[in-house]
Amino acid sequence: MAEPSPISDAGQGEESRPYRPGYELVAEQLLDYIAEQSLRPGDRLPTEQGLAQILGASRNVTREAVKVLAAIGRLSVRRGAGIFVAEASGGLVDDQLSNFRPTSMEDVLMLLDYRSVIESETARRAATLATPPEVRTIRDGAKTSLTAAAQDDGHAFARADEAFHDAVGAASHNVFLRSSVAGVRRLASQSDVLLFHGDAPGSLEVAARQHLAIAEAVAAGEADLAAQLMVDHIATTQSQFERKIRDRLFNLPDRPAPSAPLPSSAEARTAPTSPPETSAS
Repeated sequence: MAEPSPISDAGQGEESRPYRPGYELVAEQLLDYIAEQSLRPGDRLPTEQGLAQILGASRNVTREAVKVLAAIGRLSVRRGAGIFVAEASGGLVDDQLSNFRPTSMEDVLMLLDYRSVIESETARRAATLATPPEVRTIRDGAKTSLTAAAQDDGHAFARADEAFHDAVGAASHNVFLRSSVAGVRRLASQSDVLLFHGDAPGSLEVAARQHLAIAEAVAAGEADLAAQLMVDHIATTQSQFERKIRDRLFNLPDRPAPSAPLPSSAEARTAPTSPPETSAS
């Protein structure tokens, strides 16, 4: 599937292009390989050595790529048995989603579009159905996210962000909506890890203040306003994601083809490093 055309960047030199570690590039190639081979959850992959040969990478870099994909739930490594495409962990379980590409602009935009549809309706229902304790939980999540943003604490913000959105989902009084919100955010977290190394794609303070506005609309029972504010919140996230993805992907030299070896660590700094921990956005 063709990617969108790169943005114009004629004046930017090679030295200003963002660095991406080798395991991250190979992880993308491995996800592409799984999709191209139409592998499904539970299917077995070649050994690390076999994958290294297929992807044209060193075994060490391939091992780190497998580790990071296992950490975000895309692969399952079973000692003595091999490497497998991971089974769905709940939420969004359509087989087609097993081939979600966390670094593809097209896939990420579809994910955010789906999130806007689901979470706006969730916020609308929360504004109509939330009980006083549920309103307090939503407000607490929003306030905690603002405190974390003021302290520039990305990990604390991620936890508060997850708690806020889950609280809105719970207040919709629809287990399927709540599960969908959780599932779509798990997929989004894969992009956080592979593209942003767990960092938030945009301003924590902006997101936190949007949380507060949504919480107050829910508390006031203003269903249409709560839904619109959630749409605006996700539109802001989309704008930030687009900018970050362009910065990280479109201004880079072409990736090595799967059949060609990766550049050496001395040439492109692709020596394996420990993959980052997952962090919600």
